Amino acid sequence: MSQDSTDYNTYRTPLSSRYASKEMKINFSDQKKFSTWRKLWLYLAQAEKELGIDITNEQLEEMSQNLTNINYKQAAMEEQKFKHDVMAHVHTFGAVCPKAAPIIHLGATSCYVGDNTDLIVLRDGLEILKPKLATCIALLRNFAMEHKDLPCLSYTHLQAAQVSTVGKRACIWAQDLLMDLKNMERVSSELRFRGVKGTTGTQASFLALFDGDAAKVEELDRKVTELAGFKSHFIICGQTYSRKVDAEVLSVFASFGATVHKICTDIRLLSSFKELEEPFEADQIGSSAMPYKRNPMRCERICSLARLLISLVMNPLQTASVQWMERTLDDSANRRVVLPEAYLGADAILMTLQAIFEGLVVYPKVIAKRLGDELPFMASEAILMAMVKEGGNRQECHEKLRSLAIQSASVMKQEGLSCDLIDRIKKDDYFKPILSKLDGCVNPTTFIGMSSSQVETFIKSEVDEVLDKYKDKLVKSVKLEI
Repeated sequence: MSQDSTDYNTYRTPLSSRYASKEMKINFSDQKKFSTWRKLWLYLAQAEKELGIDITNEQLEEMSQNLTNINYKQAAMEEQKFKHDVMAHVHTFGAVCPKAAPIIHLGATSCYVGDNTDLIVLRDGLEILKPKLATCIALLRNFAMEHKDLPCLSYTHLQAAQVSTVGKRACIWAQDLLMDLKNMERVSSELRFRGVKGTTGTQASFLALFDGDAAKVEELDRKVTELAGFKSHFIICGQTYSRKVDAEVLSVFASFGATVHKICTDIRLLSSFKELEEPFEADQIGSSAMPYKRNPMRCERICSLARLLISLVMNPLQTASVQWMERTLDDSANRRVVLPEAYLGADAILMTLQAIFEGLVVYPKVIAKRLGDELPFMASEAILMAMVKEGGNRQECHEKLRSLAIQSASVMKQEGLSCDLIDRIKKDDYFKPILSKLDGCVNPTTFIGMSSSQVETFIKSEVDEVLDKYKDKLVKSVKLEI
């Protein structure tokens, strides 16, 4: 055992040991899970007492005083004995609450604590993720506004197509992230509590507990739901809440994974072009063999984790499809792995994405040079129209431009020289009538269309309204440990 108390002989998930935040790891911790079980048992007892069941204030106080006093060694021994995790913790809780022990878990089934706790953890995890995503959008918003007028090449098929702006491209990224944030808000708002439903969702045990008084059973469900902080609960469920809920949440995460994979792939490509670069720290090493390397390692990490996030959604989809009748236990082990990994993965991605957006570096001169090599070809139509206005023949001018463009492209490809199409045009007497207008024909700002105004309109009409809800929740600057 090392001085930091980490057991290096035991496997640890990299998402927990390397990438995810402390708050997300706490959200999926054993302490959060089992203390929430105890809170749910307390909520149930409180509501049952209010509705007439013989439970004393002394019993409730005893439970309340021991919500986090968990003897994990005893719980492990109890589970080894009973082969049942919930009953192991019922006994462990009862050991420190001897007066309350007879009424702990009264009328409930294991899924009362198990499923309701899962829903609480899923809800709380989304509350951690949403402000982080909003922060990334806010950073990208500022970046887009700063560079809304900076012309750059835009691409189709990764071939130079037309002129856009750096800010406009950033808005393409921001628009997808905005969709992801709205999806997270939607799925968060739609989360419902499983509630107090009994063994297979019929509430028969609670109906018996209240001597057939259905109104009290319904009121019990409502009270516990409210105590757990949910606005609504499922009316219909089997033993578990529908496993489609997990699929809904992870579908949102998978979609988010696709978004960030696309964004970081774009940055990696632009980094290769030397137009744009993720932040690179003073002591950071890009390669053990090549001292000059500045690899986009953060973007590569996100792409790597994004593929995991995209793939994980298949598990809850398959799990939901094979739930026999009211439930089967082959969901349990799978969900223990998949749900935490999905949340920790999304969390790690957002932390890394924020670090990237906080320090994106733009190289305007490289952008201008690359644009300069392609713009003369893109400007050929403007040059052609200028000649026609001066009385030139459209077809004759087209042939002249085509011939000069082929010559210039040949020099670029075969000799590795810069584009010289404008110089060739200037030297050709045919184009003398428009020489004074030629520079205007190849001014990049005349080719960006409505890019700048699109950025402003998008931010004012779509981004700022959403970000206003998070203005007091945005995450401060992050420093990644690795």
